[in-house]
Amino acid sequence: MARNPLYSRSPQRPAKPAAMPTGAPDPDKPAPVAPGTDPSVPSPLSSRVAVRLAGHPAAGWRRHQRLLAGIALLAGMGVAGWPAWTARVQPPLTIAQIDAALRELIAKQPLASAGVAAYEAILPSVVRVVGDPATDTSPPGGKQRPAADPATESRAARTRPPGQAPDDDATDPGNREGRSVGSGVVVVDKGLILTSLHVVEGAARIRVTFADGSESEAHIVNRQPENDLAVLQAHTIPDDLHAATLRSTAGLGPGEAVMAVGFPFGIGPSASVGVVSGLKREFRAPDGQRSLTNLIQFDAAANPGNSGGPLVTMDGHVVGIVAAIMNPNRQRTFIGIGFAVPIENAAAAVGMPPF
Repeated sequence: MARNPLYSRSPQRPAKPAAMPTGAPDPDKPAPVAPGTDPSVPSPLSSRVAVRLAGHPAAGWRRHQRLLAGIALLAGMGVAGWPAWTARVQPPLTIAQIDAALRELIAKQPLASAGVAAYEAILPSVVRVVGDPATDTSPPGGKQRPAADPATESRAARTRPPGQAPDDDATDPGNREGRSVGSGVVVVDKGLILTSLHVVEGAARIRVTFADGSESEAHIVNRQPENDLAVLQAHTIPDDLHAATLRSTAGLGPGEAVMAVGFPFGIGPSASVGVVSGLKREFRAPDGQRSLTNLIQFDAAANPGNSGGPLVTMDGHVVGIVAAIMNPNRQRTFIGIGFAVPIENAAAAVGMPPF
């Protein structure tokens, strides 16, 4: 009967592992990846292992630290950006708030009047026109004149052309020598001035005073009797002479605000505001010797001395030349109906192309 030895003279070798069945995975080799699967996606087994590891106390503490660090970071960002956030999330203004803000702004800085803007726009182009009678012997400066005589009134009447409109130029309040005083408007910066023909007709000398106070003699370069218009050329003009802006009457209609600028009774420049009362009106002088057609009717106050002055819209553009006023009495004062020649006719008198 054979006996097992108590010891062996050769070193013992580790027992060979049992043969693995065919098809079993080798632990020393990476597990094969099934076709069509992503090796980066953990297997269910690895997920269970990760869960067990996550449950370890050290892993929980590290997760808690990360959470606290994230909360601290967000809090710091919030404190740093708080003013900007609140500025962006302000609620929109209500209609009442906007209205109150606009009222407060207008109260502090009132809007400029349309009439003021129109007057300032036309003023540099408005001139005072004086027609001196043949008996005037004053020097070029017009400062000295001989004493008036009792025949002055009749002499002034004889110098007026026949068929003069009822708003004929006023006698200058500064003297009683029969000078005719009217208004005009510069339409070309070379010194071309539009005025009413009855202002300068029959005058021995014509003088114009510009907006800067400078004076110049002038002469008639064109007449348009059918529209009571005259074109003057000033002999001397200011360096900064401004010509008025002309506007067609095509878009003009009753109710539109207009301004008459001139020298009523020699006082001025004066402005009066009204509206267009009608278009294509006709005016006939009381003596029946003169008739004007296609006129603009307006109710801005006009008196003797306004003749030849501009009729201006609220944007400062000239649409007509004041020509006459309706006056059923002998006082020659305004009663609410004035007439102006459309600027299209006036521009034709100057030789300017039609609008």
